Amino acid sequence: MSNHKRNLLSAALASAIALAATGAGAQTAEPNNESNAETVDLDTVVVTGIRRGIESAISVKRESSSIVESISAEDIGKLPDVSIGESIARLPGVAAQRVAGRAQVISVRGLSPDFSTTLLNGREMVSTGDNRSVEFDQYPSELVSGVTVYKTPDAALVGQGLSGTLDMQTARPLNFADRVVAVSGRYQRNSLGSAANQDGDGSRFNVSYIDQSADRRFGFSIGYSHSDSPIQENQVGLYEPWQSLGGDDWRPGVSAGTWYSDGIKALRRTGNIKRDGAMATLQFRPSNAWTSTLDLFYSKAEQVDTANQFEVHLGGYNGGYDPGLALTGVTSNANGSFDGGVAHNVYPLVRGMYNHREDRIKAAGWNNEFNAGSVRIVADVGWSKADRDELSLENNTQMAPMPQLDSVALDIRGNGFSTLAPGRDYSDPSSLFLTNTIYGSGYGKVPSISDELKTYRLSAEFPAPQALSWLSGIDAGVNRADRHKNKSQPEGNILLGAQGDATIGQEYQYRPVDLGFAGIGYIPAWNVPGAVAQYMTFDPVDDLSYLVPKAWTLDEKITTGYIRASIDTQWGALPVTGNIGVQVQRVDQSSASRYWDNTKPAGQEALPFSDGKTYTDVLPSLNLALRLTDDQTLRFGLAKQVARPRVDQLRSSLEFGVNEAEWEVGGSGGNPNLDPWRANAFDVSWEKYFGTRAYVAAAFFYKDLESYIYTETRDGYDFSALMSGYVPPAGAPPISPIGRFTQPVNNKGGSLRGLELSASLPLDLWTEALRGFGIVASATFNDSDIKIRDPESASSVGEDPISLPGLSDRVFNLTAYYERNGFEARVSQRRRSDFIGEIGNFDGNRTLRYVVGENITDAQVSYSFGGGGALSGLTVLLQASNLTDESYRTYAGTKDRPLEHIEWGRTYLLGLNYRF
Repeated sequence: MSNHKRNLLSAALASAIALAATGAGAQTAEPNNESNAETVDLDTVVVTGIRRGIESAISVKRESSSIVESISAEDIGKLPDVSIGESIARLPGVAAQRVAGRAQVISVRGLSPDFSTTLLNGREMVSTGDNRSVEFDQYPSELVSGVTVYKTPDAALVGQGLSGTLDMQTARPLNFADRVVAVSGRYQRNSLGSAANQDGDGSRFNVSYIDQSADRRFGFSIGYSHSDSPIQENQVGLYEPWQSLGGDDWRPGVSAGTWYSDGIKALRRTGNIKRDGAMATLQFRPSNAWTSTLDLFYSKAEQVDTANQFEVHLGGYNGGYDPGLALTGVTSNANGSFDGGVAHNVYPLVRGMYNHREDRIKAAGWNNEFNAGSVRIVADVGWSKADRDELSLENNTQMAPMPQLDSVALDIRGNGFSTLAPGRDYSDPSSLFLTNTIYGSGYGKVPSISDELKTYRLSAEFPAPQALSWLSGIDAGVNRADRHKNKSQPEGNILLGAQGDATIGQEYQYRPVDLGFAGIGYIPAWNVPGAVAQYMTFDPVDDLSYLVPKAWTLDEKITTGYIRASIDTQWGALPVTGNIGVQVQRVDQSSASRYWDNTKPAGQEALPFSDGKTYTDVLPSLNLALRLTDDQTLRFGLAKQVARPRVDQLRSSLEFGVNEAEWEVGGSGGNPNLDPWRANAFDVSWEKYFGTRAYVAAAFFYKDLESYIYTETRDGYDFSALMSGYVPPAGAPPISPIGRFTQPVNNKGGSLRGLELSASLPLDLWTEALRGFGIVASATFNDSDIKIRDPESASSVGEDPISLPGLSDRVFNLTAYYERNGFEARVSQRRRSDFIGEIGNFDGNRTLRYVVGENITDAQVSYSFGGGGALSGLTVLLQASNLTDESYRTYAGTKDRPLEHIEWGRTYLLGLNYRF
């Protein structure tokens, strides 16, 4: 099926270019011809559903002075995706990385989310994550009326990213001619829930109301969205790193030189995510001289899930019980990777894990636009705040009386679930004891994030001087953004209570979960928080050596001034529009934390530390659009761009100590003195339009990254200031204050380039017999010569240089649709090649992993009733997400050394929309 889809995409793009070259016959006639008149009529009377959204997006792209991509809701509350992230992921040059089955983080033009910025109604937004990148699954698609992705900046685009700037917009009530009331509801079912007899049901509901006063001086819109989505996950994972063994005696039975993983686990996760979102916009326009707009947004998401896991250590560690590990029937593949055998004398455990996470996003903005003669003045203030609170618990059980050693048959697969079939039956909860297992009795974390951003903006637009007839206007402004973000992460062991080893009572037992997909069968599932409260103690702390650096605060004060001139002139017979300008950013960044110094006396090891810097960037930009004949546009963009360092890279926290085994000093931490990523960018885009009905485009971009931020371990760091209180033990040799320090640093960059092909074509451009059919397709090809080393992620990606995180060499998107007489059907596919993804590891830190490319297919059919009858305005729909049940896979270096294989299942939705 994937080959068929790719061929269809290629054919669509080839046909689009051929069509453009021939001028598409009568469809390219002058604006006053019959065809264009029909288009105008369709825009105002006939065009509905997906065509309405497509044509609105084409209009945004066509009229923009920059190179942009756009999506527009086909009707209020009717973007066809669960979150806005899935809608954005269908745009040319954009790709999504799934987290828990959802399109959560977005890469633009092959760069990781760190390089892009997200705005809501033109104002930069905070993040519930550890860094800057917005988690898009927090934004209900029903509350967003459109998204514009700016691929080239202009001087007035404040908060711009290096790879792109994503601006989400909510509805402007005074842009609507009439009152709108829209209500929708959906029943949701996950296929894994049905298969495993678990709760896979969910629901979605939203309502939107837009109205205006009779004199159209006042307008308001209100929207509310609720979703309750099931979490269903099957997973098999192997320990990292995969390592080349040094001898038979290390893993008995495995040949020297074989690549081997020291453990394997399988789990089943269930739960749900409840998300409530609300937006409101008030507009007041007493006259053409003043328009005031107040925007409010709120989102709260609560995720609760329980995972039950079977785990086996394959590295010879079984708690010290003899006899030791032995492997028989060992096989390896042609690449020298272990792929099967039987592990004897292992001591498996059954683990229960619980996660409760709450995210809250609040945002408000007030915009006032004044027209004083020919001068337009805009004053805008914005505020947004994100909070995340999380509780993660785990407790471990093993069979008793101890030890109950087992033999486990292993089958390691690079594509599909690896299996680990035990010889014993682990389904009886009365045989499993909370105890001090080989991994301890349990562990817990209580991380929290708070991110607050305040913005103030004042700008003015003036007519250009008559002497500069090639300009249509000049605008200038200043923006101030103050950001404060802090993170804390208390952690601790979950210890057995006074009763000692104990089985978990029946009152805490859930229905057993089936790990048959991994060859295990049923294992118990239980109420983890209940078991912790009944049998264990949990007292998280943040003052231990490995926890102190996990708490930090960051403050950024960014003042941006700009001036921009709008170009509107003629080059011979060719109209030319665009803009030229410069933006000046003054950044004051600082971070406060504590550092761990084991040279201090007990109780004084955690000491305060703060640092920071200021810097200024001057960012010129130029955008030109040449309006060629036959409704063609040739665009050029030149700009200097920056992306601020990741928040966790800027933290001031550090660890410092003396290794008294080697008598060496060393440390690691963040770097509040980082400069941003900086790049010089060139863009060119050719676009051919057929009114607002269709377009084809080809774009090329080139970015010369002057610098990149790497995590490096450097020799020669002077720890003298930190060693003043260190008293070496008697007999210790002299210790040099010069040692090794690991931290993010600025270093040499490189180039990134890409080609983007896109088309949106109703097929009746060729023949009336295909009226109602159409395609929207894009293909992106990226390449970079930047190679990075990341010692923090070496266990996942190896010691050798790797390509840019988030960079897929190829990204394809295709939507094929049919819409006519109220009936609509669409199939959408987004596909990306392998890439290096960024994930959170057990410690809550960022790590890199190779991710197998994905091929996600969604489908929808619907029917809308018209004709003015009792059912007029009602739409009945059926949706299916991840139709082919595409898995999520990561690996260590090569695909025959798997790390994770995860399935989240298909999601089916049956719903009703009603507009009146």
